[in-house]
Amino acid sequence: MPDTATVPDTATAGRRPRWQPELLLIAAVYAAYSGGRLLARGDVTTAVDHGLAILRAEKALALDLEHPLNRLFSSTPALGIPADFVYASLHYLVTPAVLIWLFRRHPARYRAARAWLMISTLLGLVGFTLVPTCPPRLLDAAHGFVDTMAQFSSYGWWGGEASAPRGLGGMTNQYAAMPSLHVGWALWCGAVLWRHGRTAPTKAFAVGYPLLTAVVVMGTANHYFLDAVAGAAVMGVGALLTRPATRLLDRVSAVLPREANSRAVSDGCKTSAGERIPGQRTSSAASAEAECTADPKAAVGAGSVSAAADAGGGADDSAPAATR
Repeated sequence: MPDTATVPDTATAGRRPRWQPELLLIAAVYAAYSGGRLLARGDVTTAVDHGLAILRAEKALALDLEHPLNRLFSSTPALGIPADFVYASLHYLVTPAVLIWLFRRHPARYRAARAWLMISTLLGLVGFTLVPTCPPRLLDAAHGFVDTMAQFSSYGWWGGEASAPRGLGGMTNQYAAMPSLHVGWALWCGAVLWRHGRTAPTKAFAVGYPLLTAVVVMGTANHYFLDAVAGAAVMGVGALLTRPATRLLDRVSAVLPREANSRAVSDGCKTSAGERIPGQRTSSAASAEAECTADPKAAVGAGSVSAAADAGGGADDSAPAATR
């Protein structure tokens, strides 16, 4: 996880960022991510080839964990149904909840953590585009996988097309399996909660949530084990890029307002000859001239006082200018 305590944040240091721009920014990034997933559907044949290549590599490395988990989940509804609910919902609930918690409880750490999540998400989108991958559940039945989301769809709001609500399967890219951002986002949540959480339950959730997510995505046949590894790798690369990306944005934001303020001062702020700058000391003559210009009646009174002072032998030089 990036060291959020040392990431420069000159714009927001010591205060909580405004929630309205943050909400708009997160919504814009998520909309771009969702739209990008749809545009990066890829060729089905290529996606199937990539899925089979991953499966062969896992078998060669004895990392084929999906088959035993999927057999367990599909044959045990008491495990398969809750796992489907976890897959279909927690991804979209826990991540924003952790963002809000960090925003409210640790505002000085929020910006770097949010940047880390967004950079990693965009890297995941690159992966979906370059390596469209068929998930295990969409492979031919001869490969031994059961789509538990379709098997237990009568228990939830989803249909037979991933975790999308019934009738909206066309709104999602079912071949965006590599990397697994379910695992990546869960790992981000765990790292943030472990670093900034203070209670034992928070620490336990920080460890358990990513592990649970990894088991669920494989047991429901939505991802391969190497998809989960790739999701963790994407978050690692995102963590490495967070500090330089944040520093670059700080430099840009520091230059733009300075130029805008310079133009505003030079174009719109002109000081007239008789205008007094706040805090500036002026001579008696200048003060009298300013008062005379501002109020003729006051000028008459000022002249009388001046005459009386001259008649009395002059003003005491040690007195303040305003009392002369």
